[in-house]
Amino acid sequence: MKINLYVDDLRDCPEGFKIVRTIEEAIYYLKNFDIEILSLDHDLGEDDEGNLLPTGYDLVKYICENGLKISKIYIHTDNIVGRCNMYETLIGARRRGFIDSDIQIYNYAFVKNKYSKK
Repeated sequence: MKINLYVDDLRDCPEGFKIVRTIEEAIYYLKNFDIEILSLDHDLGEDDEGNLLPTGYDLVKYICENGLKISKIYIHTDNIVGRCNMYETLIGARRRGFIDSDIQIYNYAFVKNKYSKK
């Protein structure tokens, strides 16, 4: 069964996607389902003590380290540095063969983010 996965701690879930709010949830779906579209945020909030939670970049590294198969990856974060890090890491991993060469990687959102100022 193929699903579309939307990783974000705050935004509403777009139609046709399953939303996850944490990296741990995302890893569960990546391990147990075929992912057609993965849409990534970078900043995923804080824990109860105010410590930053793992980011979308941490998930990108996990994907690259484990060679996970995803058809398309979109990066919808508003964090410019996070976006660049995630995109360049994915492109480099694809070029070096750490992830499949046919994974399509997009440096923009799949759906319009109604909360962005752009």
